[in-house]
Amino acid sequence: MAIEVTALRAEHGYVCIVLFLAILVHHLYMAFGVTSARKKYGVKYPLLYASGDDASSKTFNCVQRAHQQSLENFPQFLAVFLVAGIAYPISAAIAGLVYLAGRVVYFAGYSSGEPDKRVRGAFMYFGLLFLYGAVMTMGVKLLLGK
Repeated sequence: MAIEVTALRAEHGYVCIVLFLAILVHHLYMAFGVTSARKKYGVKYPLLYASGDDASSKTFNCVQRAHQQSLENFPQFLAVFLVAGIAYPISAAIAGLVYLAGRVVYFAGYSSGEPDKRVRGAFMYFGLLFLYGAVMTMGVKLLLGK
């Protein structure tokens, strides 16, 4: 099957919707979680993390770290998601949803104050690995003229 990128198809709408959901997850849901934790645990701006070894500091730092780690990986996700979405819009959208669901579970687990609970969201990597494979497949097909 040759890759044709001359025009967007209706299926690309799924990519747009998942892109919008990704922004909501990373910049509203998680940011709201950090803002709520700031208020709950009394961590004032401009401090990025709470100082101290008490349970409240640890829990706030877990919430903040969950958001930071997600943001650190957001550009990588966006790049492979959007490129994969050019040739494989429906598959990329499904993989993107898997990744985002994993991110939400990761954030919830980490935000509990027990960092080991973040691994419950590890299934996000199935979505991400699929996107890597789709981008690689697309690249090879383009180079081979298929």
